[in-house]
Amino acid sequence: MADLGRRARSAARRMGLATAEEKDAALRAMAASIRSRSDAILAANAEDLAEAQAKGQIASFIDRLTLNPVRLEAIAAAVESIAELPDPVGRVLAGFERPNGLRIERVATPLGVIGVIFESRPNVTADAGALCLKAGNAAILRAGSESFRTSSAIADAMRQGLVSAGLPEDAIRLVPTRDRAAVGAMLAGLDGNIDVIVPRGGKNLVARVQEEARVPVFAHLEGLCHVFVHGKSDLDMAKGIVLNAKMRRTGVCGSAETLLVDRACAATHLKPLVAMLLDAGCAVRGDEAVQAADPRVSPATEEDWRTEYLDAVISARVVDGLDAAIAHVEHYGSHHTDSIVTEDQAAAERFLAEVDSAIVLHNASTQFADGGEFGFGAEIGIATGRMHARGPVGVEQLTSFKYRIRGSGQTRP
Repeated sequence: MADLGRRARSAARRMGLATAEEKDAALRAMAASIRSRSDAILAANAEDLAEAQAKGQIASFIDRLTLNPVRLEAIAAAVESIAELPDPVGRVLAGFERPNGLRIERVATPLGVIGVIFESRPNVTADAGALCLKAGNAAILRAGSESFRTSSAIADAMRQGLVSAGLPEDAIRLVPTRDRAAVGAMLAGLDGNIDVIVPRGGKNLVARVQEEARVPVFAHLEGLCHVFVHGKSDLDMAKGIVLNAKMRRTGVCGSAETLLVDRACAATHLKPLVAMLLDAGCAVRGDEAVQAADPRVSPATEEDWRTEYLDAVISARVVDGLDAAIAHVEHYGSHHTDSIVTEDQAAAERFLAEVDSAIVLHNASTQFADGGEFGFGAEIGIATGRMHARGPVGVEQLTSFKYRIRGSGQTRP
């Protein structure tokens, strides 16, 4: 692990000086390599899946782990699309001149070496590696044991692309062991060779990272996402948004986990919304009003309002208007992604202003919480903290800055 850190630091120095053309050529070569090695990657994924199924992992976990030709092509296409983004390094973020004639610029620079610790989603290997490269960084990736074979195969393909483009293969390295001690070594900073850690996984992983890390962390907390159906909402729109937000993919962090229905429209909206979810195969755990709407609803406990199910389960309750909905989201939410469905523009603007989440939506599904949907090409995670990066972490968020000052002989009095 110490050697991995030293090699990454050396690669980061080279990557920080790489031209936009070099980086984009490497990204295209990596995408081509992923495609050419698709059989090997899918074979590795089949082994990971067989092991996960033998361990009795739940369906949503299996879905996050599963690759098929369509999903693998989407991974390659995402890497390719990152090459089309503007180079984030060297951007002049601000420029001004002082009365003494000094000309000062604030310029975007790479962060350096980024450690990414993730669990079951093998696409993170490609997304994180490609984004770090585009921003001129080196990446040390630590995959979960469940996706180790698949992630290793993807990382090998990406390394081949780097070499073919003339960039250092150590710029993207997967930790070559399942040993959990490797995580501890990364959190300690690998002798000062890791500049920032990005955790991408469940509550336990993120809690450990935040507790033990000796380097800065881009916090990616659980996606405890809400959809609030306001009293002045269109029922058909609400049904479409709620169904997509919960059931499009239940195992992603942007999946809605709680449905809030305004008492002002409960008489017309609650029963159809609940029945729709139940008929789609989603279990509903609700308060008394929601239970009364459909006998198939189970009682919700206090813990349900705090649970990220990542499965076909949703908690639901009736609230007394906008203030109560905002209060619920603030009390129980994880500041990830929350949505309001309403035709009342004033109510929407209040929700957008007052809900303190990384992503807040009006009349749209929470499943848009995704860097690709933001036009970032991909994402390294959804940051829920308030420092530096927030929301989808794309190439711009993987840069820092420095000040460049040009003078003409000035000295300070």
